[in-house]
Amino acid sequence: MGIESPTASAYIKHHLQNLTYGQHPDGTWGLAHDAKEAADMGFWAIHVDTMAVSIALGILFLWLFRKAAKKISTDTPSGLQNFVELMVEFVDNSVKETFHGKSKVIAPLALTIFVWVFLMNFMDLIPVDFLPAVAKWVGVSIFGADPHNVYFKFVPTTDINATLGMSLSVFALIVFYSIKVKGISGFVGELTLQPFGKWMIPFNFLLEGVGLLAKPVSLALRLFGNLYAGELIFILIAILPWGLQWALSVPWAIFHILIIVLQAFIFMMLTIVYLSMAHEDH
Repeated sequence: MGIESPTASAYIKHHLQNLTYGQHPDGTWGLAHDAKEAADMGFWAIHVDTMAVSIALGILFLWLFRKAAKKISTDTPSGLQNFVELMVEFVDNSVKETFHGKSKVIAPLALTIFVWVFLMNFMDLIPVDFLPAVAKWVGVSIFGADPHNVYFKFVPTTDINATLGMSLSVFALIVFYSIKVKGISGFVGELTLQPFGKWMIPFNFLLEGVGLLAKPVSLALRLFGNLYAGELIFILIAILPWGLQWALSVPWAIFHILIIVLQAFIFMMLTIVYLSMAHEDH
């Protein structure tokens, strides 16, 4: 891929382009051949690579944890069991320290978010040309595609659609539990009667509405921005001479390990905090 790209700009654009499926302007359905075709497909287009990788990692997460649960042993615990128990205990303690309501959903949800987001972030440590080269080989060898039109962006959290989709799911839970715990009147009252009382309802609603909508937006953009920037740096390193690639990519990868763990932890903790606030009845 890097050799066939005529310029560094084309190489970067190719690596930042998703494999997009949708409806073409002429009414036919298929994969986009470039960024313009992807844009022309509009809102209902699907990023196939993001969906495939995120679902595959979700299945991997469920399979690993189920495997550990089925083979649990108190005498001779395996390394996988120790890891799973460590994750469960870590998330459980985080929930107990942060969440002040009563819910059987929050801890499993927090565990799922942390591990799933971490796995998606971890894909950023795979060499930037490896999976795109595999995708190109499959596209050309099996489907006879033009090698220049085979795209595969393999880090789901560098796609704003993925991070926004997760954050909107959290937002739906925030609204659901706010109404469940406080009732519709209580939820509406929080949006309209505070902080300045009933005489400032329009202003209160503006302030509280912006604060409510900022929660999913901040969740999505924080995760997306950090991972997108990290992936872009890996791509920029990949266009350097081979010697410089190793000199720069290894230190950056080591530092990036901290970023991918931290961003998964922040997404999980903010979800717990937001849901805890939704359970608080004033």
